[in-house]
Amino acid sequence: MSILTRQVHTDNRQSVVQQFNLPDASLHLWPQWLEPQRALALQLQLEHELQWAQDSIMMFGRSVKIPRQQVWMGEPHCQYRYSGVTFLPQPWHPIVQQLAIDVSDFLQRPFNCVLLNLYANGQQHMGWHADNEPELGHDPFIASISVGAARRFEFKHRSAPWQLAMELMSGSLLTMSAGCQQHWLHRLPKQSKINQGRLNLTFRYIEAKP
Repeated sequence: MSILTRQVHTDNRQSVVQQFNLPDASLHLWPQWLEPQRALALQLQLEHELQWAQDSIMMFGRSVKIPRQQVWMGEPHCQYRYSGVTFLPQPWHPIVQQLAIDVSDFLQRPFNCVLLNLYANGQQHMGWHADNEPELGHDPFIASISVGAARRFEFKHRSAPWQLAMELMSGSLLTMSAGCQQHWLHRLPKQSKINQGRLNLTFRYIEAKP
């Protein structure tokens, strides 16, 4: 598969973007969207102040603990169901809410909920999946911020032999859109040599029911 990558450099670090023109999807990566000091402060504060939980999901008919800790957060109506479990949102943490506003202003997209995942080291991971739950709508626009240890992030097409891998650095912002959740799967694989923690925030939008 041929992938076209475009980089735009300006004096503003938030404007340095890599564009991946994939079949059936669009990915944009800002490698240094957050300044290093803000990324580190965000990681340390949220690790200590949020109510992290190692939730269980249903896999092959049985309850299994996920290999990471997570928090589901957002507006009160943003209930979220995946892998047979319904999650009710925790109220906004002020730091996360401000970050959601900043991301929304930057991308000119609305976000009203976020899934935060905390990985203690490279042994903790997330398997192949797509963020295609019905609550997110037909073609969700996902914005993902990573802080902490750099980790490899992988994509594969659902019906064709196309794959892509990238490294997500601390402070990076990745957007997934234009059919990505319908036609591609993504994962955070194990990396046994990584001993540092990583925190990821994936911002989404769920419409309120009438």
